[in-house]
Amino acid sequence: MALLNFRRKETPAEPSAANGQVEAFLKGYSIEVMPRTAEKVESFRDLLPAGTRVYIAHIDGTPIAEMVATAKRLHAEGFPVMPHFPARIIKDKATLADWIARYQGEADVRQGLMLAGGVAEPVGDFHSSMQMLETGLFDGFERLHVAGHPEGNRDIDPDGSDRMVMEAARWKQAFSERTDAKMAMATQFCFEAKPVIAWVNRLAAEGVKLPVHIGVAGPAKLQTLIKFAIACGVGPSLKVLQKRAMDVTKLLLPYEPGDFVAELAAHKAAHPDFGIEAVHFFPLGGIKTNATWAIEHGGRSGVPAAQA
Repeated sequence: MALLNFRRKETPAEPSAANGQVEAFLKGYSIEVMPRTAEKVESFRDLLPAGTRVYIAHIDGTPIAEMVATAKRLHAEGFPVMPHFPARIIKDKATLADWIARYQGEADVRQGLMLAGGVAEPVGDFHSSMQMLETGLFDGFERLHVAGHPEGNRDIDPDGSDRMVMEAARWKQAFSERTDAKMAMATQFCFEAKPVIAWVNRLAAEGVKLPVHIGVAGPAKLQTLIKFAIACGVGPSLKVLQKRAMDVTKLLLPYEPGDFVAELAAHKAAHPDFGIEAVHFFPLGGIKTNATWAIEHGGRSGVPAAQA
């Protein structure tokens, strides 16, 4: 997959009010990598701001040794690491305890993302993030994130409703009230702001106060995004991509998340108590491509650690 040319922006343009909103909205953004994508990055400090939280996605079949090695490398470069713990690919409590011990012992991991995982049938004892949290093995973690689904999740609610998703969200809220760990809800990527705004407001109305870290797809070829969106179950906002695909003037241009981010940033600026706390990037077009976009659009919030 070809990457866009990566260049440093030495002198950023004078920010407009809109750019200032985006800069504030992107402050403290996080990003996701996999061992195989991390291997392609020579230095994360040349790409990411100091203190950027880096999630490590655990795809079924990836050896835990590769996950831990990636975490160790990122920790050595000074970045807080948040590995995925996908319930349905973890055999049992002993396996989960082993993963945690390796992450903590070799990479000083103190954060984790709990999710069910992308396989239909569990390989062992766990089928949900809630079961893993109830083991007590994450006691002592500083931060625990759980999955959020602005467009629902048919693996959880096959009827297309969000009844079970909301029930799980309320359970996670209750759990957050009895743990010392900081908790937040990291969501799947979306492409349309208005449904996201409505969903975040719905959470608040349901009594779910977990801060939302909204998933944003980084710049990528349109065909790549559509493929990932279908595979990941992104539903209603997929029509944004489909509409773009019908416009021959845009078909060959890379998708960029500027409009989506700007609309959410403006809403957050107008409603400071709005539940989105941070942006979480899915670098579907490549880590360098995503980081370049953040550098060029994020002002001070995008300055890499090596340039700070």
